[in-house]
Amino acid sequence: MKTCQSFYIGGAWIEPAAGATVMEVLNPATEQVSGTVALGGPEDAQRAVAAAHAAFDGFSRTPLNERLELLAAVCALFEKRMDEVADAITEEMGAPLAALSKPAQAFMGLAHFKTALEAAREYPFERTRGTTRILREPVGVCAMITPWNWPINQIACKVAPALATGCTMVLKPSEFAPYSAWIFAEILHEAGVPAGVFNMFYGDGAVVGPVLASHPLVDMVSLTGSTRAGASVSHNAADSIKRVSLELGGKSANIICESADLTKAVTHGVRSMMSNTGQSCNAPSRMYVPASRLDEAEKIAAQVCARLVVGDPRGDRTGVGPIANQRQYERVQRLIQAGIEEGASLLCGGPGRPEGLERGFYAKPTVFSRATDTMTIMREEIFGPVLTIRPYEDIEEAIHSANDSLYGLSGYVYAGTVDEARAVAKRLRTGMVHLNGASIDLAAPFGGYKQSGIGREWGEVGFEEFLETKSVYGSEPAA
Repeated sequence: MKTCQSFYIGGAWIEPAAGATVMEVLNPATEQVSGTVALGGPEDAQRAVAAAHAAFDGFSRTPLNERLELLAAVCALFEKRMDEVADAITEEMGAPLAALSKPAQAFMGLAHFKTALEAAREYPFERTRGTTRILREPVGVCAMITPWNWPINQIACKVAPALATGCTMVLKPSEFAPYSAWIFAEILHEAGVPAGVFNMFYGDGAVVGPVLASHPLVDMVSLTGSTRAGASVSHNAADSIKRVSLELGGKSANIICESADLTKAVTHGVRSMMSNTGQSCNAPSRMYVPASRLDEAEKIAAQVCARLVVGDPRGDRTGVGPIANQRQYERVQRLIQAGIEEGASLLCGGPGRPEGLERGFYAKPTVFSRATDTMTIMREEIFGPVLTIRPYEDIEEAIHSANDSLYGLSGYVYAGTVDEARAVAKRLRTGMVHLNGASIDLAAPFGGYKQSGIGREWGEVGFEEFLETKSVYGSEPAA
């Protein structure tokens, strides 16, 4: 039984303020209690912000080489505890250990720190333009609110650039994924992060999120979560005119062109959608296929879906684990039922648990087809293992439908040539596009258009969210 009953504030593990409640954490694979987490309140948020504010003046002036050494120390310790981090993620949110937690979930945390370390070495924190010196300085105290679906990835891609740029921070990780965040705090402490630079407490986002977003000593808020949560943070941050960075929902389109290798494209599309049990904001949840090849695409998709191994996330062969928590499981079930009731063709899966899995928040990998743009499953982010196929007559129709969404996080294009795929990608209103199955690039910007968010994370561009710009006139001698 794991217990997360303390908060890391001011360089030490301390007891929550009076009034904190205790929440049971369920293992999503068994529905059994695996531990408990203390949920702090406004007073805990205030203490964490005060510690970060007190530490900012000193840490913001540390030489770059000291911050580089700090990032390197975090990388070394993270690498040593990689297996622990992966195990914690599997325990708290159900990602398959061998297929995902080790090679992707935990790996991404380390990768973000390594990427930030390399970017910081080359980043132009100062430059000259004529007689003016242009400085990039840390924005200040940063409040960070992170989700449960990629817990360490989302924490690391915020904390790493904040440390690199000289900011101090308050992290409020998801109460549904407390174990990996606890290990992360231990790593930063052991690495020698100065007291008050990094602070962490658990809490209900609806309770403590507004406190952090509206706090006058918080200079910037970075949230990864739902569009509703992003709107709440923006409203609460508005009165103090602070910077807000949001990475929100998605309903990403996957356009398979007539010239594409259909078997390869559909197979990759199904597997990508079902990875992490569909709980990724950039998952390719809308698949567009030429109407003339719809029957063939449906057959391929159903076959690929049927071969997926759903089960115990600690099993060596498991590719799809449980949904992370009961609330999300129930939402996925409602939306699968909506797809059936609204007339989409069900190719595989459907409501309920897979056969033989009576306990745990397991959902059947589900593929719908012959969907229309007005169907709920084409418009709402499901955040579960549900793919919807939509036929199109010509590429103009596919592009128009793909862009007909509140979201604009990611897109996917398969075509016979990169040039053809690139031409389609240029017309998608999304922050990212994957061509012919290309993987993500950790050094490239991550973020979206429209209601998928504001700002960009990852790599050198991710530093921008944590920096202010100062012009110092007359700093350099005239030519």
